[in-house]
Amino acid sequence: MTTISTTDAARGKPPPANSLLRTAPDRNCPLCPRLAEFRAQARAREPGWFNSPVPSFGDPDARLLIVGLAPGMQGANRTGRPFTGDYAGDLLYATLLEYGFAKGNYQARPDDGLTLVDCRISNAVRCVPPQNKPLPAEINTCRSFLSATIETMPKLRAIIALGRIAHDTTLKILNLRGAAAPFAHGAIHQAGTIKLYDSYHCSRYNTNTRVLTPDMFRSVFAKVKADLDERRNP
Repeated sequence: MTTISTTDAARGKPPPANSLLRTAPDRNCPLCPRLAEFRAQARAREPGWFNSPVPSFGDPDARLLIVGLAPGMQGANRTGRPFTGDYAGDLLYATLLEYGFAKGNYQARPDDGLTLVDCRISNAVRCVPPQNKPLPAEINTCRSFLSATIETMPKLRAIIALGRIAHDTTLKILNLRGAAAPFAHGAIHQAGTIKLYDSYHCSRYNTNTRVLTPDMFRSVFAKVKADLDERRNP
């Protein structure tokens, strides 16, 4: 796993020459045997779906990175674009459009023409896991791809972690101790010139149980937008 300085990306330090090769797993990535087998089963059952590690979406020059958990079976695993095709994407992309981090019309498919603005989306784990629950070893293995993604974002200033797993794996990349940066919805943690913002995951379960309301979710993005605007126009 590659671990970066908390300020390298934010200060524009060039990434290692081979880092672009590590930002995404191969289509047939064998690193997590359980996930590879689950992927093979999905391909046999639904050959027309994407059924591969889902790449990041958005501009590497963006100042904002959103880190989710993993592709959903009916969502990104089917469509090939993060948070596209399931309820979590409905809430996320509506919020991104509201706060100017996206433009176009989200129609829950990768060819809908939606583009991100100063924003990129990735996942802690790139392959769909059984029951949406990756194992600790799988999270650890896939962290190298998230780390490399962060390395290749020279203007990165803000990361939104959607859920505890995204928070914990991002902490390790940013060299932050869990005790010093505990997960809590709306919490903000400083890592050099990068701020890590926590949010509950925008899953249907969380919204149905009111663990997360749309207003709670929007409040995180409103804070990020205000902070980024302030840093651009001090």
